[in-house]
Amino acid sequence: MPSFDVVSEVDMTEVLNAVDQTRREIGTRYDFKGSKASVELHEKESTIDLKAEDKMKLDSLGDMLKQKLAKRGVSLRLVEFGEQEKAGGNTLKQTAKVKQGLTTEELKDLNKLVKQQKLKVTCQIQENQLRVTGKKRDILQEVISVLKSDAKNLELQFTNFRD
Repeated sequence: MPSFDVVSEVDMTEVLNAVDQTRREIGTRYDFKGSKASVELHEKESTIDLKAEDKMKLDSLGDMLKQKLAKRGVSLRLVEFGEQEKAGGNTLKQTAKVKQGLTTEELKDLNKLVKQQKLKVTCQIQENQLRVTGKKRDILQEVISVLKSDAKNLELQFTNFRD
């Protein structure tokens, strides 16, 4: 029976490349000369730390990072920027969380959305992905189009399509 998986993942190598490009741009930009601005990626926690001396530099650092992520093909819906907070030594800090996978609540909502269509498919929640199985490929393609149109607030990828 044909099936596919619904996931929401980020290619961390692209995030790493965007962070490296942001670091290089900090070194070349005139407004960051002599400043203590920095960008660090923590891959295990899937977070990016931004540090700068003042609010203006921290805002422009965030804008640079967003621009680099978008150029690298990373959806900005999967990056949540936290509040700016004071760090030691007269600097400001901001943490950006890179979202990996779907939460159980989002998976339940997607499952409910598929069930409302009354299509002859079965859905299984497996860790942080949703597996959809049906008898015909056409029905699965219809499910994909429904999820693309109705779940616009989520960044979804459809992987592992099997006939």
